[in-house]
Amino acid sequence: MTVKSYCVTFYEDRNFMGRSWDCMGDCSDMHSYMSRCHSCRVHSGCFMVYDQANYMGNSYFMRRGEYGDYMNMFGWNNCIRSCRWIPMYRGNYRMRIYDRNDFGGQMHEFMDDCDNCMDRYRMNGCMSCHVMDGHWLMYEQPHYRGRMWYFGPGEYRNFMNMGWGNMRFMSMRRVMDSWY
Repeated sequence: MTVKSYCVTFYEDRNFMGRSWDCMGDCSDMHSYMSRCHSCRVHSGCFMVYDQANYMGNSYFMRRGEYGDYMNMFGWNNCIRSCRWIPMYRGNYRMRIYDRNDFGGQMHEFMDDCDNCMDRYRMNGCMSCHVMDGHWLMYEQPHYRGRMWYFGPGEYRNFMNMGWGNMRFMSMRRVMDSWY
């Protein structure tokens, strides 16, 4: 296997056993490559993995390392079904968050990590955002806990329409180039 600037190897069974498949980018449905996935090695780059096809369901951020039994590690009941590569970014970071859908209500601009929106801005959470620069992870609870989601550059007007129900993000952090 030639390791590119981003690569992850998925294995059917725990502890890197069984059939394997090398992924070098986004994959919306891994079922065509393997029937199940219970462990993986991230050789280079950063990835978001999802327990449903088409980048849906529970998600988890993976950077270079070995994940021999990620289901116990993440508390998942299902195996990885799709993955998305996160491009490396070395510029400035900038994101605006809003406490209501469609960029309504209070707005705050971030250029660095925020471990608690409530403490910093007296916000009850984030319901929409506009990522101008960089790649970000947002968490449902303060201090980077709970479920997480990846946000690349773009406008995210309504989290409810994205299949996340009444999700209100409470903390966010930048995906830094040192993580690669």
